[in-house]
Amino acid sequence: MNRHLKRALELAIVPLAAAIVFIEQTLIKYLNVAMVAVARWPPIAKLEGWLVRLPPYAALCAFLAPSILILPIKLIALWFAAMGHYTFALGTLIVGKMLGTAVLARLYRILRPTLMTIVWFAKADTWFFYWRDQAYAFVKSLPAWTRITTLVQQLRTRMAELVSGLLAR
Repeated sequence: MNRHLKRALELAIVPLAAAIVFIEQTLIKYLNVAMVAVARWPPIAKLEGWLVRLPPYAALCAFLAPSILILPIKLIALWFAAMGHYTFALGTLIVGKMLGTAVLARLYRILRPTLMTIVWFAKADTWFFYWRDQAYAFVKSLPAWTRITTLVQQLRTRMAELVSGLLAR
């Protein structure tokens, strides 16, 4: 590829791709921690125990259910937007998306062994994560990613120093 074109694409796409990768990885990390804590609540633990024992296609239905359950949240966001409350609409969409992601990630984690017994699901799962990992590797190999990662690490270090300095007083 022409090096000037490659540089132009890097400047245009990398910040967006890096932001998406960073936000996705951060959200998944913290949402998983939150969902593990929620899963300790006895009724949720009992529900998860029941879900693990489902047959493959029932597990698939349980896995897809959050997509349907989030629909009312999207309708509420649409209603807020129609009423001119765009901040509420955006907030509702963000909360709904985070809630849906958290539940879906938890369901994936507990139902994956059962879901992988469905041949087409196993193929789709392998294909999806292969391409996702390829995209992540590409973004992480770019010099802009290294610069952004370094800046984020410096910011974290400064924040930690600031917080520890405030707590030491």
